Amino acid sequence: MARKKKITQQDILGFYMDFVLENNERPKSVYALAKAYNFEEQAFYNYFGTIEVLDQQVFLEFFNSTLEVLNKSEDYQSYDSRHQLLSFYYTFFENLTANRSFVKYILSQHSNQLKNLKMLSHLRKSFKSYVKGLHIDLPDFKNKQIDSIQTKGLEEAAWAQLLFTLKFWMDDHSANFEKTDIFIEKSVNASFDLMDISALKSLIDLGKFIIKEKSIMN
Repeated sequence: MARKKKITQQDILGFYMDFVLENNERPKSVYALAKAYNFEEQAFYNYFGTIEVLDQQVFLEFFNSTLEVLNKSEDYQSYDSRHQLLSFYYTFFENLTANRSFVKYILSQHSNQLKNLKMLSHLRKSFKSYVKGLHIDLPDFKNKQIDSIQTKGLEEAAWAQLLFTLKFWMDDHSANFEKTDIFIEKSVNASFDLMDISALKSLIDLGKFIIKEKSIMN
């Protein structure tokens, strides 16, 4: 049987995800992936250098498809930074949920070390750039060095919050993942309230929710 020659990057990512789900393991080599889905091995190298980078690209695609949806929304364009970030979270986790079996398989092997996962490096870079582009209002200290540190701190805090939400979602067994939606709302609102120095009520509300859900999950 002649092998497929017209293979796109999206095709390869789809083949890879299907392979992982069908075999409960990653392909051992590019050859194994190409053979399983009947395409020329050379086609793979038109887009990727090694098979190890596919996980990074898959998570970046989840991010890119999220922004693609948001950027088509007129409502999103009119939102303030708080509601734009909320919209990002809801849409991003809808994408993850549509591919939950794959995401859980890949991440469950490193669920306690998400922060250091190389496979999330592209997502981390793109998400931090997205947060920076939201132009979230921060206290103005009239000092470039302090303001720069504050901006970088905000990006790192936002990334840590995304990882924490990802871990919560992985452990969530509620119908339609409604508890993750609640967590997103409470955590994002608490973060913005902190920056507005009106944090206490939201922070306590978030803390009560986390304690309650952790006791249930455990």
